[in-house]
Amino acid sequence: MTSEHAAVDPAGFRTAPVDDESRTRLAGHGLEYRLTPPDGEDFAGWLQVVARGFLDGERTDEQIAASRERSGYRRGTGVYDPAAPMAGAPVATVASWIGQLTVPGGRSIPSCAISAVTVAPTHRRRGIARALLEGELRVAAAAGAPAAMLTVSESPLYGRYGFAPAAARASWRIDVKRASWIGPIPSGRVDFIPRERLRELVEAMHDNVRSRDAGEIDVPAGHWDSFTGTRPDAKDADKVRAIQYADAAGEVRGLALYTVRENHDDFTKATVTVSYLLAETDDAYAALWRFFVELDLVGEVQAHELAVDEPLLWMISDQRAAVVTTTDHQYVRILDLPAALEARTFGAPGAVALEVHDPLGFAAGRWLLEVDAQGRGVVAPWRADEPPAGAAHLVLGIEELSAVYLGGVSLATLAAAGRVRDVNGPDAPHSSAIDPGVAAAARIFGWHRAPRLSIWY
Repeated sequence: MTSEHAAVDPAGFRTAPVDDESRTRLAGHGLEYRLTPPDGEDFAGWLQVVARGFLDGERTDEQIAASRERSGYRRGTGVYDPAAPMAGAPVATVASWIGQLTVPGGRSIPSCAISAVTVAPTHRRRGIARALLEGELRVAAAAGAPAAMLTVSESPLYGRYGFAPAAARASWRIDVKRASWIGPIPSGRVDFIPRERLRELVEAMHDNVRSRDAGEIDVPAGHWDSFTGTRPDAKDADKVRAIQYADAAGEVRGLALYTVRENHDDFTKATVTVSYLLAETDDAYAALWRFFVELDLVGEVQAHELAVDEPLLWMISDQRAAVVTTTDHQYVRILDLPAALEARTFGAPGAVALEVHDPLGFAAGRWLLEVDAQGRGVVAPWRADEPPAGAAHLVLGIEELSAVYLGGVSLATLAAAGRVRDVNGPDAPHSSAIDPGVAAAARIFGWHRAPRLSIWY
């Protein structure tokens, strides 16, 4: 379900001119800033630069052709240096598109997904990254997108643009010789299927279940082809194995992809990497994970992009058999504060007066959020000298508001870290007393389930 706020036109965003402010800024450094559509003559050079920026190999003609075919949904932008020996290759790149971001409560909002951000090492410290990121955000805001989102390779880079880690990911390593299965044993069955069959099923199944998890997005079709190894230029596709879970009625309720790496020193200790697992039901979840935990000739099962509160931890006999590490993953940046907040469901009723600082100006201002007993919020500018009686009065930056938006971190945690201030809080700067205003706001913004994103993009 999408939010009732005004829709964003993905095609209009994709073809919108580059931001004039960034174009002028880059022109002052002798650089050209322009779109690089997949059907244009600049695309091949743009793609090669993206690959180089992520330390990947040079793209073949077949790979370029496949990328052209599957890139029609996104907006490619490049910065060009006419004085460079290879003037047709950009010195910086970015790609973006309008995707749907699931928010607490099951709705989704159109958000600007940003990817393929690179700046050539020959052109650093010229303000190019700033011009690119701020330019994309201004185009997204003009298109009406309430938020922007990205997954990042270098996490410190994006806070300056208002992005914050909003959904963490967990990586697991399970010693299956120690971790016997104690979870449910469903009555359905797990079977091997061709990767092509999984590709046929996965897109619709993901669309059915992604509303459960704040942070999930609608996955572009080309990404599914990459995961399943069903695109023409896929590498090592023959190593990817696919399984499904069907319930007692024969309905397919879960899917998984994995690879196996043999241990030539001990053939009973191969390593299995679960690259993707999708479950519509609790039974499907249990059955698929039981399959992996009980595989023969396997010493370790690895999985990444899992939620930080996976039920799996309570389905194995020895929790110490699982080494779980968490890290930042999905970054979010609120652009239209009323539209973003009114789209999500909140954890408790109440009122919060927010003074938001936003260096780029998109969401700056004083806002009153009022939440009813059903968890639905209404946001309006707050112009009075004092907030309404009973409302918590918080001062915070757009980065902090974006961090709590999906419910992945508590406002109380950020307040304890000195990132959020309650105007009416304790006078002592290091008081150990529980701040009632922060506590109330934390309950309002809280959510019962940790947000997650199961892919990179």
